[in-house]
Amino acid sequence: MTDPVARAQALADDVLFPAATEVDLKGEVPSSHFDALAAEGFYGLAAPEEAGGPGVDLPTIVGVLEALAGGCLSTMFTWVQHHGLVAGLSATDRADLRERYLPALIRGELKAGAAFAAVIPTPPRLRAERVEGGYLLDGEAPFVSGWGVIDLLQLCARDGDTVVSAAVDAVAAEGVEVQPLDLVAAQGTSTAHLGFTRYFVSDDRVYGRTPHAEFVAGNTFPSRLNGCAPLGLAARAARLIEELGKADVAAGIRTEIDAVRARLDAGLADPPSLPPARAAGAELAFRAAGALVAANGSTSVLAGRHPQRLVREATFLLVAASRPEIKSGLLELFSRD
Repeated sequence: MTDPVARAQALADDVLFPAATEVDLKGEVPSSHFDALAAEGFYGLAAPEEAGGPGVDLPTIVGVLEALAGGCLSTMFTWVQHHGLVAGLSATDRADLRERYLPALIRGELKAGAAFAAVIPTPPRLRAERVEGGYLLDGEAPFVSGWGVIDLLQLCARDGDTVVSAAVDAVAAEGVEVQPLDLVAAQGTSTAHLGFTRYFVSDDRVYGRTPHAEFVAGNTFPSRLNGCAPLGLAARAARLIEELGKADVAAGIRTEIDAVRARLDAGLADPPSLPPARAAGAELAFRAAGALVAANGSTSVLAGRHPQRLVREATFLLVAASRPEIKSGLLELFSRD
């Protein structure tokens, strides 16, 4: 089998990037993009070999994510949300849920999204109350990508100091208010705000109950992976800058990408160092996109051109999957002498 990173790069270069402008203008990812990802086996990327996945290592996962982000951010960002539920069901002791959903999720026949960030802060934005037969949820999931595209939602809420994780149908239902969001970039992610009022989740959909501190600690690996998108965008900007004859500028950006990637990898063993590395990656993407605008000149600001799209997408990545400590790191970088 060919290298997954090479396959991802070919998909990004031959399919995703040529269509990225149209996706941006229409605000919609064609279903053929997701079909192509499924055909490559990329929907099972997070599954270990014993669960039916490829069991790939970290450098391979990182390489695939960076390549796809440099192809079409809307496609990559929608697709990557899928893997939270794949990982969760791969590890659960709920064999019934694993057997019911996991094989189809790995094949990409079922597609998943994620809504778990609301449980991380204290107080949480989404609360769970134990009732007979399940939980009642109240609160919000401010940003849920893939609404209208995904079949299942990895939905997490806090019951005191316990995070309750469930696989629910991604459809309008009693107790759920769906508000589509108008984004400055990556509108193709079909992102919506979900409001919950006494929304019932039955026990037969719950696949995990985790202490809050353990849940937060377990998000170190996903946080590292969230650092891939800015580096993928910066790498695409570097390629476009090089095509404009500015090889020295492109080389400098690539050197910085390698340095940030090393910092992100080191953050897995040293979690407090991960947020500054995430901030460095987001700042680099923003700066690389700006360099592309400058290198390309005045046509960069025309609608439908890659430079302005990448600047807007880099703006999106300044706040996507962010945390207060990442925001502080970014402000420190932007205010440096």
